[in-house]
Amino acid sequence: MTRHVLAELLLPFLGTSLGAGCVFFMKKGMNPLVQRALTGFAAGVMVAASVWSLLVPAMEQAANMGQWAFLPAVVGFWLGILFLLILDRTIPHLHQNSSRPEGPRTQLKRTTMLVLAVALHNVPEGMAVGVVLAGWMAGDSGITAAGTLALSMGIAIQNFPEGAIISMPLRSEGAGKGRAFLYGVLSGAVEPLAAVLTIWMAGLILPALPYLLSFAAGAMLYVVVEELIPEASAGEHSNLGTLFFAAGFTIMLALDVMLG
Repeated sequence: MTRHVLAELLLPFLGTSLGAGCVFFMKKGMNPLVQRALTGFAAGVMVAASVWSLLVPAMEQAANMGQWAFLPAVVGFWLGILFLLILDRTIPHLHQNSSRPEGPRTQLKRTTMLVLAVALHNVPEGMAVGVVLAGWMAGDSGITAAGTLALSMGIAIQNFPEGAIISMPLRSEGAGKGRAFLYGVLSGAVEPLAAVLTIWMAGLILPALPYLLSFAAGAMLYVVVEELIPEASAGEHSNLGTLFFAAGFTIMLALDVMLG
């Protein structure tokens, strides 16, 4: 594995870890308006990444199918949606600002289920990085090194607020600073693991790369619509989440154009 690949595998994880480190510098819990804004920003980045870094390349790689070039993107997209739906129903987790856990009944602690909720939506982000890197490593997929860097940087940027969003509420729940930081870091550890697994899978079935790209897009957009957008628009002043969604979207779009 080259340094380029290793660095981009770890970049999103670094973003989450740095965000989780905010627990050492912020004395009070996170302001709900700030949390709403950061959630909207993360959603904007994920939507833009899903379209330009995943779905568009998937259709470009299937261009030889002519008017049916959309088929791998549609099939992979729905498989990603269904995959996250299954995870959502089978893994016990608790979303921020919610008192009712989702998934099967369990005796897990509240803090553990909060971490599982974040880890659950970090899985598709890791898959997205892994499948794009696999396409670049293949050499003939049309995916450039700059394009992979744009995606890794975009996800790392949106992971910074996500790290803070998980560690700060855990601190408010009564966890010590060190424990809250550790949980925040662990929630992001699934990303490089999912990325490595996706690279391995793509290497085995490289012709399926368009399906894997759109699979990651579907999984990411499931998280955005099911979790991030409702959290960003909850309560009063919901326009704040919308504005930051637009900011995240345009930043990711700019990165993809400048580096891709």
